[in-house]
Amino acid sequence: MSVRPALRGAAALAAAALVLTGCGAGDEDTTADSGSPSGSGAFPVTVSTAFGDVTVGEEPQRVVALGWSDAETALALGVQPVGASDWLGFGGEGVGPWADGLYDEAPEIIETLEPSLEAIAALEPDLILDTRSSAERDRYEALSAIAPTIGQPEGVGPYQTTWQQQLELVGQALGESERAGELQAEVEQAFADAAAEHPEFEGTEVAVGAFTSEGFGAYVRGDARVEFMEQLGFENKAAIQDLATESFFVPVSEEEVSLLDAELTVAFPIFVEASQFTGNPLWQGLTSVREGSAVVLEDATLTNAFSSGSSLGIRYALDNAVPLFADALA
Repeated sequence: MSVRPALRGAAALAAAALVLTGCGAGDEDTTADSGSPSGSGAFPVTVSTAFGDVTVGEEPQRVVALGWSDAETALALGVQPVGASDWLGFGGEGVGPWADGLYDEAPEIIETLEPSLEAIAALEPDLILDTRSSAERDRYEALSAIAPTIGQPEGVGPYQTTWQQQLELVGQALGESERAGELQAEVEQAFADAAAEHPEFEGTEVAVGAFTSEGFGAYVRGDARVEFMEQLGFENKAAIQDLATESFFVPVSEEEVSLLDAELTVAFPIFVEASQFTGNPLWQGLTSVREGSAVVLEDATLTNAFSSGSSLGIRYALDNAVPLFADALA
């Protein structure tokens, strides 16, 4: 089934909220000469996951990346998956323009929510990455019957693996822990630099919302977008955070749209036109909208980057979204 309509329903709205990614590799050397890793780590390696320890006996040669941003993370570490899920429906190589040129050969594209076990097995993988997905044991067991599978960390809910955890897990599995640590340090330094350039972000209340065919919603901690804002010094609005459940996304009814009012409001459309909510009187009535401290991310590439939760996407979003936040608070 297509991921786009599947993610629009209320029951899957949390996953739909994920569906927006992108990135820029900056000055990082992320190209790979082949589909196999550089072998900087010693094998066998053992990776601790929510489903127990997973041993990767030898350096993986055929990697299938199924989880959200797993393919981008592998590419950032110099490994080209032979199969990958295209969560954003990009087509082609299944990655956004920020990752152009990182593949020598396009991967086989695998469905997202219900990946074909037959298609995966046909690729003869020796490692499956599924570090940010629905976190179901049945899914994990079915995949691990094909090849060693790296799921989410222990104690982490569906789709809530952080970019740091994902880098660590994928880096360990590929024998690239050293490079993964370097990438994490580079991204964290980029956050620190952006925060230092904009001290006005520190302690500023932010509401991060989205609009789908189901209506408005807001993000809470456990979501990559909220983590992005908090790493810049913002504080997620307490009234939104108080609504948090096990999901990272909470629906916002028309009667509750005022929840999105904050010192800075950031919102974007998912599979609809931005005009479907920016023309809404309820949206226009928000103080942040009236006073110009609301940012609507209409550019799909930027929205995807802001939502990516990957080391590559974060760099692109820092370069292109942070100036918009600063302008709104000026």
